[in-house]
Amino acid sequence: MSRPLVLAIDGGNWKTDLALVRDDGGVLALVRGPQSSPHHLGLDGSLGVIGDLLAQAIEEAGLPNGDGPVAEVGQLLLAGVDFPSEVEEMTAAASSRRLASRISVGNDTFAVLRAGTEHGWGVGVVCGAGINCVGVAPDGRQARFPALGWITGDWGGGYDVGVEAVSVAARSEDGRGQRTTLEQAVPAHFGQPTPSALAEQFHMGRIIQRRVVELAPVVFAEAERDPVAAEIVDRLAKEVVTMIRVTLERLELRGEPVEVALGGGLMQSRDERLIGAIEAGVKDTAPAATVRVTSSPPIVGAALLGLDELGAGEEAQQRLRRELAEVFPGVENLHGDGRKRPGRSRR
Repeated sequence: MSRPLVLAIDGGNWKTDLALVRDDGGVLALVRGPQSSPHHLGLDGSLGVIGDLLAQAIEEAGLPNGDGPVAEVGQLLLAGVDFPSEVEEMTAAASSRRLASRISVGNDTFAVLRAGTEHGWGVGVVCGAGINCVGVAPDGRQARFPALGWITGDWGGGYDVGVEAVSVAARSEDGRGQRTTLEQAVPAHFGQPTPSALAEQFHMGRIIQRRVVELAPVVFAEAERDPVAAEIVDRLAKEVVTMIRVTLERLELRGEPVEVALGGGLMQSRDERLIGAIEAGVKDTAPAATVRVTSSPPIVGAALLGLDELGAGEEAQQRLRRELAEVFPGVENLHGDGRKRPGRSRR
């Protein structure tokens, strides 16, 4: 095909979405596979996942698979790319694989920011298993956080919320803490009668501790009637607002009409207490800002950044949003095992 193509990748800690898109916004293929974070897999492992998915997308789109790169522009937005040195290493490694003629690498939070904003600048927050925040000013200046968890001062996301829920449930049971309905709700989620019984299952390895990420919806539900659960939700909202405030201060945008895009599983839950507290907190610190839970998946943002690089206009951007919205449900139902394909592609 003679039209320039965009290779867009949203690579997370759980799954990877890859799209091939024409410069007019037409979607040729969208595929899903397993995680591709170089922090967990290393550079070769990450690029191996991406290479397999690209081959699958090329086949689905009916494109010739020759020696040269199929795409003019490649946008690789990956979890685990947090420091400039990591960006440089992945850019060099990806360029050597000739995935695209021009490669841009960044953290996957930039995909959420672009997907949730019309003009490509503003603030993007990801709150899923963990938490992260990035900001881009109209002149291209950026502000971000390493977002490496407790070692960089972070608290938030499903894992931290889940750990806190287990902790307050245990303290409620033995009397060290305030009584909370989480004492019953947390162990019940895992089929256990009490927090102490749940602790034994964690300790013995019969339930993997990573599963605490499942508890965020439990906390949200209990927060409607339990002050301890409500306090956890309020703490999460304050952390999100603090990251947004600091980002706006760094970029000198607190007085500007900035778009703030909220993405990730905890934000997609659209919990009224959480989102309402974030909106109120942002209004206090930046009255002209608007807060929106993005309805577009991050792969849309990755593809839009590629179209931006090609100089595509608004019509192409709207077509991309429309077509990816049509095909994404078929990919979203996959399990990220790299063996299934969405049942639909565009040519």
